[in-house]
Amino acid sequence: MSQDRLIKLQCQKCKRINYWSSKNKKLVTRKIELKKFCNWCRVSTPHKEAKK
Repeated sequence: MSQDRLIKLQCQKCKRINYWSSKNKKLVTRKIELKKFCNWCRVSTPHKEAKK
């Protein structure tokens, strides 16, 4: 994985960065939003791509 493709996924409820992922920035221009489990909220919440 190249570092320029890495993105942070931030919980929308508690605003903590819980996951790192990668994406092809040439094909996907919008921000990614996934429903992931947050260890601090203890529930599955939407995680959105955060700034670097």
